[in-house]
Amino acid sequence: MKIERTKNATRNIVTGTILKIYQTILPFIIRTVMIYWLGVEYLGLNSLFSSILQVLNLAELGVGSAMVYSMYKPIVEDDTKTICALMKLYRTYYRIIGLVVALAGGIITPFVPKLIKGGVPTDLNVYILYLMNLAATVLTYWLFAYKNSILLAYQRNDKINNVTILTTTVQYGGQLLVLYLFRNYYYFLLVLIISQILNNVLTAFVADQMFPEYKPVGDLPKTTVKEINQRIRDLFTSKVGTVILGAADTIVISAFLGLKVLAVYQNYYYILSAIYSFVGIILASIMAGMGNSFVTDSKEKTYKDFNTFNFIIEWIVSICCCCMLIIYQPFMKIWVGEELMLENSYVALFCALYYVLEMCMAWATVKDAAGLWHSDRFRPLIGALTNLGLNIILVQFIGLYGIILSTIISDAIICMPWLIHNMFKLLYKRSAKLFVIKLIFNIFVMVMSCLLCFLISNKLTVDGITGLILRILIGIGIPCVVETLVYYKTEDFKNSVRLVKRMIGR
Repeated sequence: MKIERTKNATRNIVTGTILKIYQTILPFIIRTVMIYWLGVEYLGLNSLFSSILQVLNLAELGVGSAMVYSMYKPIVEDDTKTICALMKLYRTYYRIIGLVVALAGGIITPFVPKLIKGGVPTDLNVYILYLMNLAATVLTYWLFAYKNSILLAYQRNDKINNVTILTTTVQYGGQLLVLYLFRNYYYFLLVLIISQILNNVLTAFVADQMFPEYKPVGDLPKTTVKEINQRIRDLFTSKVGTVILGAADTIVISAFLGLKVLAVYQNYYYILSAIYSFVGIILASIMAGMGNSFVTDSKEKTYKDFNTFNFIIEWIVSICCCCMLIIYQPFMKIWVGEELMLENSYVALFCALYYVLEMCMAWATVKDAAGLWHSDRFRPLIGALTNLGLNIILVQFIGLYGIILSTIISDAIICMPWLIHNMFKLLYKRSAKLFVIKLIFNIFVMVMSCLLCFLISNKLTVDGITGLILRILIGIGIPCVVETLVYYKTEDFKNSVRLVKRMIGR
């Protein structure tokens, strides 16, 4: 079956953007309400539990990515029998994973309080809260989770996004209501569990309605199962690294600096993560299309598409870095007040952190779409272990600065060079020298744009909402003007303009 890649990517980006705006604004409201109604320590607990559960989700092993990748070829060939057998295998794996997560989570329950420096609010039982969070995670695997694979493989993320918008409304609306009526954190988590069940059930219903011919029946040849298991094994070390990288900072801050510092850090990281996730919408929306392209198009065509894709991502990242640099502190002052703000010197570090995280995610998307997991399997693990080691050492000397610097260093010296090497040597089979030169030049142009934005914004004498709006306009306008002047004659710029016009139907 031919997948309309550009059309699917466009609607995925549209619905994904709407969803992400939704999922950014509503949690922002929730965080604000929790700060003022419950206390900042509750935010720290939320972050800690999320990080612990990230570690437990190691049991997933990357099964989802491997299974969706395995569906690309049978979809192109209209091989319904194989797709059904893949769904059956996926269902079996997820049932096992849910059981493993439940057992492992139960085993570590007695040790959870040891990960918190200082006390917790006296009206809370850490064990009960942790087990409620664990239940929400386990349910994501046991309740029809395998059915969203067919939507992802067909690049119909928009359907998943629509369901998530609905269940997100239920979740955050219910959480705000129970916080307002009861000021009770237990009820807050109960709403989370109910909304998770609703999300899985509705996603399964949509998948059944769109693709009724696909049922979890039949068996795959042993050779095919062996290939899938090899992909999962290749993804395991990648998954371990990703989890350690995502969870290490939070756990180390909680253990060494306490819940309040963790909550303040997470407020800043929440803004970074929200921006990071918006670019993630684009990447998730085009990933299945990329996978389809690697199956059907020539290597020269996919390389040309990669250059266009990378140019657009770097342009977006440049705008985001400029905006973050000049908006972070004024926004935090309005949101949480000066008593919950970090020093100005942290802002540049958060911008650098955002850049390395975003570019690594972009290149990893290309790698995943091409199925380059075996050669990449140790990269996230080595990067994450380096990050963890630096975290534990540097936090004792320079505190929170050390946590942020650790991630920047590990990504810049390990993850980024490794991804570039794998893409060019194994996928495109050409030298990466020209790409690296262009990358360094692009970084230089971005830094110049950031400095120009910083100098201009410092001239502003307007504060509050009006000041924020003016800074946003500066943060968007300056890099767009600078990069247009620098790149408008290049092939990457021209290809990107043509692609954007095609996506908007012009």
